[in-house]
Amino acid sequence: MSAADLDARDPLAGIRAEFDLDPAVSYLDGNSLGAPPRRVADRLDDVIRKQWAGRLIQAWDDGWWDAPERIGDRIGPLIGAAAGQTVVCDSTSVNLFKALAAAVRLQPGRDEILVDARTFPSDGYIADGLAGFTGHTVRRVDPVDMPAAASERTAAAVVNHVDYVTGRLHDMPAITDGLHAVGALAVWDLCHSVGVLPIQLDGCGVDFAVGCTYKFLNGGPGAPAFIYVARKWLDRFEHPLTGWAGHRDPFAMSSDYTGSAGIGRARAGTPDILAMSAVDAALDIWDLVSIEDVRAKGLALGDFFFECLDELLPSASVLTPRDPARGHQVSVAGTAAQLKALAGRGIIGDFRPPNVLRFGLAPLYTRYVDVERAVHGLVSVQTG
Repeated sequence: MSAADLDARDPLAGIRAEFDLDPAVSYLDGNSLGAPPRRVADRLDDVIRKQWAGRLIQAWDDGWWDAPERIGDRIGPLIGAAAGQTVVCDSTSVNLFKALAAAVRLQPGRDEILVDARTFPSDGYIADGLAGFTGHTVRRVDPVDMPAAASERTAAAVVNHVDYVTGRLHDMPAITDGLHAVGALAVWDLCHSVGVLPIQLDGCGVDFAVGCTYKFLNGGPGAPAFIYVARKWLDRFEHPLTGWAGHRDPFAMSSDYTGSAGIGRARAGTPDILAMSAVDAALDIWDLVSIEDVRAKGLALGDFFFECLDELLPSASVLTPRDPARGHQVSVAGTAAQLKALAGRGIIGDFRPPNVLRFGLAPLYTRYVDVERAVHGLVSVQTG
């Protein structure tokens, strides 16, 4: 079936109109920065002109202060988290530091942290940096080997749900259970899976999780991240970044810190209301679609990408698994120069050293014709 026929039958085709995208451009980098939903600009205009200008500082009492928890609860259904366990705040790196610090504090006498050996570099940097303060040893392990590698020494493990280079999907239930079997805690990074894959943090017994909102959740460049703390740990969740926003009574201006009850204790500083509002508006799209339909289309887009490669560029070196144990990207061996040449043809992907071209498949707006154009572009730049 042709790309045009597939697009004509796509049940999510109408959702693309919710995004501000040039139809002549094939944008395949939503796994790095999501496209802008049209409603975000209107929401920001309202926040600036009516809330900020109209109410000034009084707007903090009109919903601004509670926005991190409220928006966190909007993300909760996308990650399988019941209300009251997710808050939007800070960056992914900052939230990972909080989660990992809290995890090792809950595990006295255990001196090891396991880190996904293929993780996005920042996660490894955070683990190393924390270990420099706590005296823990950091050991890098392939995620599939983590259950066997964990021991009574292991306090916690940091694992990526989807490998950012290859798109490999890791088995959250099995890895979490394997860590728990030896008493270790599981900290998951959801940056490349939230908004495209069904996730069940509560159902899998995950202890902590972090993720960003600027990729498949389309919250905008540098949008605030989120942190999940399983309900069983909320009362014992302690981290070093004890800023005023996480205080039980922040406006009492007490010199002593007492953490807020519940997920609010994961907050640190004053929330960025403009960025929060953009995320909030972007999440409205989930009133129109289901994560199951998004996942089905994402897999179908990937399958079509593989079919086009097999037919048009069989010599391509493909790093992404062809089975369903994958996220929503296809990674192909290539060069930075080839990426630049593709961009000149209106095909936007990205490059990861030393030799990986990544093409993100954001089902809310990626078309089958975008996939077909990308493969034709690859044929042109790789075969001349």
